[in-house]
Amino acid sequence: MLILNAIITISLRFIDIIFAMQAGLNRRDFLKFSATMAASVGIMPLSHGSTRSSFNQVIRVATDSVSVYSQPSDESRIQYQHYRDDLVNYYYEVESEYGPDYNPRWYRVWGGYMHSSNLQKVATILNPILDSIPEPRILAEVTVPFTHVMWLKGKKLWEPLYRLYYRSLHWVESKAEGPDGGVWYQIHDELLDNIRYFVRAEHLRQVPYQLFAPIDPEIPDAQKRIEVELATQMLTAYRGDEIVLKTKISSGVPDYSPAPGSISTNTPPGIYNVYSKMPSKHMGVGNLTSDLEAYELPGVPWSIVFAPHGIALHGTYWHDNYGVPMSHGCINMTPEEANWIFRWTMPRAIGDKIEQVGNGTRVIVI
Repeated sequence: MLILNAIITISLRFIDIIFAMQAGLNRRDFLKFSATMAASVGIMPLSHGSTRSSFNQVIRVATDSVSVYSQPSDESRIQYQHYRDDLVNYYYEVESEYGPDYNPRWYRVWGGYMHSSNLQKVATILNPILDSIPEPRILAEVTVPFTHVMWLKGKKLWEPLYRLYYRSLHWVESKAEGPDGGVWYQIHDELLDNIRYFVRAEHLRQVPYQLFAPIDPEIPDAQKRIEVELATQMLTAYRGDEIVLKTKISSGVPDYSPAPGSISTNTPPGIYNVYSKMPSKHMGVGNLTSDLEAYELPGVPWSIVFAPHGIALHGTYWHDNYGVPMSHGCINMTPEEANWIFRWTMPRAIGDKIEQVGNGTRVIVI
């Protein structure tokens, strides 16, 4: 059986290489691709400079559809499409000479290349179930590409609700028997005060309290400030005149003619102060729906609200396209950098508190 599996795997890889050659793969990428094929069946390439890739490298499509191009360029031929929540194995990453300049990262996949803008790197990690949930709640992170939420519409009527995505954060209040008879965690969603929904326990991992530990607590808050430059899509955090963090962000998509009575997607320039911090925030209108196209984003990580209408700095799990406007007005960041800002700014947050309010660190948007 092992020999048969190896033969099948080799055959599939050679078919892939032929497909790639027909797509116009250049010599350098062909050699890297061949090394990947050899490594997948245990054959070591002769060249010490070859790149070996793991076939556990997976990306999730985080929008309606993403094209696979013959080359790492959006001007090359489109080979085929992947659709929302497809899980795609990739061989390696490419910094493309064809750009785009703000984000030249592409993924080499079967038959071509996918641009990283609307893709999310994911993993599948199953976690031990906690013996008990400390009161009043714990913060937990989704560690699988996505997990299906269920809620009790009636006494015994289970219905599907949202999908919770990799790297999103959620408040766990208790354990319960789920619709499959297994152990599920009960989730408290701050936007749906009277609704509790449930998720498979092994799909969540408790967030360590170290991720709430303040950074630079000895520095007076008056010496800290955050500047967001919309023209360059850059965020800079200052300690006095010293830069302590400088990174790309995604601000609100420019809305040059908002409809009367609607909320603009522009990020408003001005001088503000952080006034609310929430480790987990449900962004959307709060509809109870399983529609994947609905504007419902439960568990947005490390939300730092600083401007009217809930404009916040926060982590993002639905795109990877920093350097270009992408949001409904907020400042999108990677979850890691959003956590750093969350810990660095005032008011200071507490590990089991849903929201911390106060007159905090200055945020300047220009």
